[in-house]
Amino acid sequence: MLVGVALVATSLGLLVPILKDADAVDRPVGQLIIGGASAGEFCAVVLLSLFFSEHASGPASRLLLLLGLACLTALVVVTSMRAGRSMWLSRTVARLADTSAQIRIRLTMVLIVGLSAVAAHLGFEAILGAFIAGAVLRMVDPDAERTHPRFHIKLEGLGYGFLVPVFFVTSGIQFDLDALFANAGTVLRVPLFLAALLLVRGLPVLAYRTVGLSRAELVAAGLLQATSLPFIVAATTIGLKLDAIQPDNAAALVAAGLVSVIVFPLVALPLLSRGRGSTDVRSVEKRE
Repeated sequence: MLVGVALVATSLGLLVPILKDADAVDRPVGQLIIGGASAGEFCAVVLLSLFFSEHASGPASRLLLLLGLACLTALVVVTSMRAGRSMWLSRTVARLADTSAQIRIRLTMVLIVGLSAVAAHLGFEAILGAFIAGAVLRMVDPDAERTHPRFHIKLEGLGYGFLVPVFFVTSGIQFDLDALFANAGTVLRVPLFLAALLLVRGLPVLAYRTVGLSRAELVAAGLLQATSLPFIVAATTIGLKLDAIQPDNAAALVAAGLVSVIVFPLVALPLLSRGRGSTDVRSVEKRE
C-alpha cells in the first residue's frame, strides 16, 4: 500500500518551474499537467497521513481528526479573509511587505509552521499541514501574482533557492546506496518502479485527448506527470520508520524517482516545443 501511495504523487513543485521555462503554464497542456499533478499530490498526501503515521490510531479516528483539521483550515481562511478587509491592516502589510520586516513572508512562514505543527499534533504528517497552508494562501489571496507580484518572486526564491536544495542535499546524504547495490535484484527493481510510475501517472493522460492535445503534448504530459521524487523520499522515510517497507525496496523506489526527475523532463521539453509548433499551425489554419 505504501508503494501504491508513493506512486500516486507527482512533483508539482518541480514541474511548475519547468513549465514556466517552456512557456507552457498558460497553454492547455500546462494547465492539464498542473491540474493532474495537483490532484495526484493532494490524494497522496491525504492517503499517507491517513494510513501511515508514527502515531498509531484507526482509520476511522484519523478520518475524524482529518475532518477537524479541515474545519480548522476553514476557520483560518474565514478569519484571514475578514482580516484582509481591514483597511488599516492592509495598509500596514503593504507598507512593511518590501522592507526589512518582510511581513508577507513572515506571515506565510507562520502559517506553514503553524498548520504543520497542528497536523503533527493531530497524528498526521507535517507534510499535510504544509500542503494545506499553500492551499490557504491561494484561497485567501487569489490575485497575489497581479496585486503584489514581488511576494511570489520572494517565496519562489526562498523555496527554490534554499529549501529545495537543502531537501535534496539531505535526501542524498540519507540515501542508502549500499542497500541499492546489495544485490542485482534490487537494481532491477529500479526500472520496474520507473515503469510503474509511467503506468500510474503517465497513462491517465490519454483522457486529455478530448481537449485536442497533439501526440507530442500527450507524451510530454505523461512524462512530466510521472516525474516524482520529493514525495517518494518522504513516503519511504516514513515507511522505514514504521517498518512498512524494506530498505532495498525503499532505495530502489527513491532511485527510480531520481531517474524520473533527471530523464523525464529532458525528454518532455522538446516535445512541448514541438507540440506548441503544431498548435500554432492548427490555429493559423483555422483562421484561414
